[in-house]
Amino acid sequence: MEKMNQAFERVKMLVGMEVDDEEEQQQQQESSSYMDDFNRNCTLSTKQRLYGFAICLSAGITCTLLSMLVFFHPVKFGITFSLGNLLALGSTAFLIGPKRQFTMMLDPVRIYATAMYIASIIIALFCAVYVRNKLLTLLAIVLEFGALIWYSASYIPFARAMVSKLMLACFDTEF
Repeated sequence: MEKMNQAFERVKMLVGMEVDDEEEQQQQQESSSYMDDFNRNCTLSTKQRLYGFAICLSAGITCTLLSMLVFFHPVKFGITFSLGNLLALGSTAFLIGPKRQFTMMLDPVRIYATAMYIASIIIALFCAVYVRNKLLTLLAIVLEFGALIWYSASYIPFARAMVSKLMLACFDTEF
């Protein structure tokens, strides 16, 4: 029963609901940083959070889909695809708050996935804007897409193990 209560509290935390944890409230009162002040000043209602999430996510998906129209122009493609990914990534900050989003991204379970994902976005933008090579930009976008899948899987329990087994099964087949 205790594990079920902990899981329920974690789900509440993920969707931005208030958690009735005394230790967490004490930590929030003790620590006073820029992000804490930012979170206190940026209070949104549940409806506003959902609207912000929906708008930001749909703008991100729209940018990602529009990038396919300019696929043969590496600068436009790299910029719109990466902007779409950043908007989609930022959309979850509306649900859980920017501080919690940042701390979850730096969680030891997903720190490497986060670093790979952000680095792949930077590499894709660099290849598109400065190098202007279609092949390198395409490879960087493939890397960015793979890092996005790995990063997203880090939020789903056992998803990374499943993706790893699936990839091994794909490459392990004999022709």
